[in-house]
Amino acid sequence: MHAFAENTYVVKIPTGAASPDAPYFWQSVKDGGTDGVVKILIGDTIKWQNADTAAHTVTSGSAADGPDNLFDSGLFPPGGSFSHTYDEIGNYPYFCIVHPWMEGTIIVTAGYSIIPQVGKSVGQGDTLFDVEYKFNRLLEISSIDVEQKSLTFNVVGNPKSDNHNLELKLDSKLIDGPFVILVDDKKINNANVQKIENLSILEIPLNDKSQTLTIIGTTIVPEFGPLVMLTLSISIVAIITLSKKFGI
Repeated sequence: MHAFAENTYVVKIPTGAASPDAPYFWQSVKDGGTDGVVKILIGDTIKWQNADTAAHTVTSGSAADGPDNLFDSGLFPPGGSFSHTYDEIGNYPYFCIVHPWMEGTIIVTAGYSIIPQVGKSVGQGDTLFDVEYKFNRLLEISSIDVEQKSLTFNVVGNPKSDNHNLELKLDSKLIDGPFVILVDDKKINNANVQKIENLSILEIPLNDKSQTLTIIGTTIVPEFGPLVMLTLSISIVAIITLSKKFGI
């Protein structure tokens, strides 16, 4: 599995954090959180910036158990910073050795994004699927066309890496194989498809200029509402439109 995350997120040490009576000791620029907990993906980097008037450390481990020797910034002064890149899944506690009440945790996940409730806008809206994917851009649902038996997605934002392989997880109740896969209307034969119980995992090589991805399956069950009752024996075509939106 490939990780596409290569982002840097800033956690600020605010003025007054050296006092145990400070209202908070960390401030995440990523989400505004002040509890020191930041969720990131494999390959992401956390950069701690000292906006306090006192020197601090950022040390892996906890005040109760001590350092765990994964990283240690040493003392860095006001205006200084320290960065660490996380390459494995897990929960990583950290604290300041000088001011042990300053504790936080970095949570590193595998990097799958989720498009929730696919199918909500079709039929009775009660046949829903969460579609997981791993890609160097974001996918969002654009439309579901029951008559054309198609799913259309948009790609949002710029590539986060040079790895343009898309990993897509499809529930067999949404669409099942064997599959025919087209990229920009051209059939490809170098995609990898794995079937694990009721889940198809597709690894599809794309590039930064790919516009469309068409996945042709053989069944769709259960149906997206009453209009699809006649389609159980008809192939479904899932079209993923990779229309890039730059400048986001």
